Amino acid sequence: MRILNQKIETILANFCAFLMALMVIDVTWQVLSRYLLSDPSSFTEELARFLLIWIGFMGAAYAYRKYAHLGLDIFTAKLKGEKKLWANRFSDTVVFAFSMVVMLIGGAKVMLLTLELQQLSPALQIKMGYVYSVIPLSGALICIFAAERILLGREQEPVHSTAD
Repeated sequence: MRILNQKIETILANFCAFLMALMVIDVTWQVLSRYLLSDPSSFTEELARFLLIWIGFMGAAYAYRKYAHLGLDIFTAKLKGEKKLWANRFSDTVVFAFSMVVMLIGGAKVMLLTLELQQLSPALQIKMGYVYSVIPLSGALICIFAAERILLGREQEPVHSTAD
């Protein structure tokens, strides 16, 4: 399971980097077309918004895998041994449940509903269900990563900033 998740993590990191590069190109074109050509591009703002949504959700899954998500560990930092293990498992179980119910199931319902209603984005004219598909996709990834932590234990401790 760890090996598979490491491969997923690598793909996810590359995908996030690709999306960020695409967003930089898009926003650069938006600025150039507006100020140098005096003819602003009609789709770039909407594309940047959709890319930011995808970067945010996919980045959240990546950050969870890398133990880089913001977390309050005031109480768990004081725990040792078995108590800390159970506190971590409880935390990961809550993350799994939230990701399953809200992101995976709820996100899939939103995505399917917007696909069924054929809601289109104003500028790009793409189905909004495709934009919303990132919610169940990232939810599934977080569920996979949380299941690994629950079943196999944490691979490492969360990363702490130098402000600690």
